[in-house]
Amino acid sequence: MRTRLLITFLAVLTTILLTTISFAQDSSNKTAPPNGGAEQSSSRDTRIDLSPPKDDDKNHPSSKEAVADLEGDGNLDNSGVQEFHPWNPLKAVKDIEVGDFYFKRKNYKAALGRYKDALYYKDGDAIATFRLAECQEKLGDKAEAKKDYEQYLKILPEGPLAKDARASLNRLAKVQ
Repeated sequence: MRTRLLITFLAVLTTILLTTISFAQDSSNKTAPPNGGAEQSSSRDTRIDLSPPKDDDKNHPSSKEAVADLEGDGNLDNSGVQEFHPWNPLKAVKDIEVGDFYFKRKNYKAALGRYKDALYYKDGDAIATFRLAECQEKLGDKAEAKKDYEQYLKILPEGPLAKDARASLNRLAKVQ
């Protein structure tokens, strides 16, 4: 009987201690909200300055006209509308990765599609441009391959694949 009483007493004591410790931890983690208790969004603390740089007008003198052309004059004439697509460099990297997977397995058509997708999400990506040219060359589209090798050299004239791009251009020039 004494053991049961002792076990029950220890269980109750343990529960009380754990509850007290838990309450003390919860109250110590809470801080007073800013502005006297008024709840505010944390995004107000992390506002990003979207104003143009100091010398923006001097460095880009015709940018105001370009923006005005894009915005239009307010009427519903959409003849000057330019289409935009999403900028997603992370998706582009993933598309290049999957394209490389297909390329290694000599599925050049699938790889070509993935490299094109990468360029859709990140225009002017040097790696995607070079690998796209390689796929086009493997698929027999020499003119497009030549164009993309040249595009790679415009993007990174002294890049890591510039030597390969020049060699490919020389090889394509001899074939034609």
